[in-house]
Amino acid sequence: LKQVFNKDKTFRPKRKFEPGTQRFELHKRAQASLNSGVDLKAAVQLPTGEDQNDWVAVHVVDFFNRINLIYGTICEFCTERTCPVMSGGPKYEYRWQDDIKYKKPTALPAPQYMNLLMDWIEVQINNEDIFPTSVGKCKEE
Repeated sequence: LKQVFNKDKTFRPKRKFEPGTQRFELHKRAQASLNSGVDLKAAVQLPTGEDQNDWVAVHVVDFFNRINLIYGTICEFCTERTCPVMSGGPKYEYRWQDDIKYKKPTALPAPQYMNLLMDWIEVQINNEDIFPTSVGKCKEE
């Protein structure tokens, strides 16, 4: 169990939304919808009067956090020896390219590919130009 929660391996801390901000309130609404057993189609619909970019950003961050938790539970079983290729079944192989270290699509073992992918996503999510955190304060009701 220690390996699952070893943040130096794969698990990364959740990105938090600052209480009192509009995104924090949207996050609470999204969580309430997903935990209430309601229709998922209705749960992801843009609430009336809310900004679509804020709503999508909240769901992207939540999705990233959930994927991190799921991956953290299986990463010890997928090693470079047991998962030498990042694939989507026998017909698909994923190759990493970042135009920095990997200038051409490169075959990598699944754990290495996943670590690069999760690091890349985390950089995108933490980029204030893409996902600004200080969008505004929550409206008083």
